[in-house]
Amino acid sequence: MTALQLIRYSRIRSNFPAGMIVAGIPIGGLDRTEAANRLLLVYSSPVELRYNNAIIHMKPNSAGFELDLEGMLTAADMQRVSQPFWVGFWDYIWSRGLPTSQVPLRANISEDRLRAFLQNEVAVRYDEPPTPAIPIPGTTSFQPGKPGNTLNIDRAVQLVQDALRSPSKRVVNLTFQNTQAPRPALQNLQVLIQQIIQTSKFDGIVDIYMEDLQTNDILHFAVQNTADLPVQPDIAFSAESSIKIPIMVSVFRRTGEPTPQDIIDGMILMIQESGNNPADIMMDKVLSTGIGPLEVTQDMQAIGLQNTFLGAYMARPDFLARIDTPANKRTDIRTDPDPFSQTTPSDMGMLLQDIYMCADNGGGSLAAAFSGEISQAECQQMVSYLAGNKTVAILLEAGLPEGTQIAHKHAYATEGDGLIHTIGDSGIIYTQGGNYIVSIFLYHPVQLVWDPINQMVAQVSEAMYNYFNTR
Repeated sequence: MTALQLIRYSRIRSNFPAGMIVAGIPIGGLDRTEAANRLLLVYSSPVELRYNNAIIHMKPNSAGFELDLEGMLTAADMQRVSQPFWVGFWDYIWSRGLPTSQVPLRANISEDRLRAFLQNEVAVRYDEPPTPAIPIPGTTSFQPGKPGNTLNIDRAVQLVQDALRSPSKRVVNLTFQNTQAPRPALQNLQVLIQQIIQTSKFDGIVDIYMEDLQTNDILHFAVQNTADLPVQPDIAFSAESSIKIPIMVSVFRRTGEPTPQDIIDGMILMIQESGNNPADIMMDKVLSTGIGPLEVTQDMQAIGLQNTFLGAYMARPDFLARIDTPANKRTDIRTDPDPFSQTTPSDMGMLLQDIYMCADNGGGSLAAAFSGEISQAECQQMVSYLAGNKTVAILLEAGLPEGTQIAHKHAYATEGDGLIHTIGDSGIIYTQGGNYIVSIFLYHPVQLVWDPINQMVAQVSEAMYNYFNTR
């Protein structure tokens, strides 16, 4: 009987003992080959990935998963023979079971390969990218876009690695992030604006400069009828009252803080009531007497605005200089600009961007060019004066919802023939969907008829507002 039991024990001892667990898999009673096959069977089974409504079966080798079979089974063997033969035989005779033992999983996973699989086989195929808003032809509106779903790859890597290391929990519910519908492309906005101009049947020149103050993306184009006009260099226009923004900057540069009351009163009259006499008075009072307009021009040149100049006073016939600029030297297109007061939409837009940045964080070209001479608080005052220029039912402001803040200066005047040929409006618009700058100038050699032009500019402004506030 003893010999018989000894034979039986020897056979049992040659296999892994009952209770032996390797990598979470029971292998008791199996020999080395059988144990290896069982481990491979479990850990080679696909991991089920569930993403949205899709089910993807991922083979472990797609992630570079490799079991260290040799290492785990060797460790199990060492535990199997750790008890001396005769001590184990004695326990066997007396039916005393061997202590259970476990060997943890040993495996390698390539995170790079796993990420590549999740990106190329899951995200690329099953992500639902957001679709941007698109313009609605014949209107100033955009059809809202659709949000999308994007796989959270960092989280997915962790979840899949856990599943690959588990013998039983091999189903993974992948998480995703909701992505907001983006704005339409700027080119779509341009097409919508050009449709508005064409529908209005305006055959003059329209030059539009717009900057997204969140991204600094710029939309700048000019058209006449259906023809695109080059804007490098930009088109020169009569500045009219738009030149009062540069005058305001030059006055603040040379005014200490706190701002004297007479300057505050003059700014209100010049910007908000569009007075020409107050502009001349402040130039004589604060700038050099008799040559104030030329100092305004020098200030604009100092911040890189080469197409903006003032060579005369606003309300009196003191003509100081005619100035050549890249814009007014163009021979391919003419807008019959005032020889003593000119600007371009891009110059006005960039100047407003400088004021905005200075008011927002003390940065921009004004702070760089006039260090210590124009403060952030003074720039904030400039914005407040421009915001007090309430026009309500005309031009850019007419296209904005009630309560939208706009800091702007509009410009138009009758020429010597008693007709309006140039209209401009430049401003900073603050909205929930983003802040932006717009500068628009129009010219017609015969006449700008107010009502249809005002309606067209309002529609352009409405389209821009919808661009920033439709997702």
